[in-house]
Amino acid sequence: MNFYPFNDIETISPRPMLFIAGSKAHSLEFSEEAYKLAGQPKQLIIVPEAGHVDLYDRVDLIPFDKLGEFFKNNLK
Repeated sequence: MNFYPFNDIETISPRPMLFIAGSKAHSLEFSEEAYKLAGQPKQLIIVPEAGHVDLYDRVDLIPFDKLGEFFKNNLK
């Protein structure tokens, strides 16, 4: 089974979507494209100097404040 996540990304709206990517991530362009295709509400956070896997375990780079703000504003 093949799955291409961009095919129906706009149908997720009006559910909020949060995209987080590192500025040095090899996958940054995919996050930017997904953000562009997604419907509102949406938010894109690009973490300076972070690679892709840095955002899994580099607690000094993970944007906890932005995550908390997103969840506070969208989980009602």
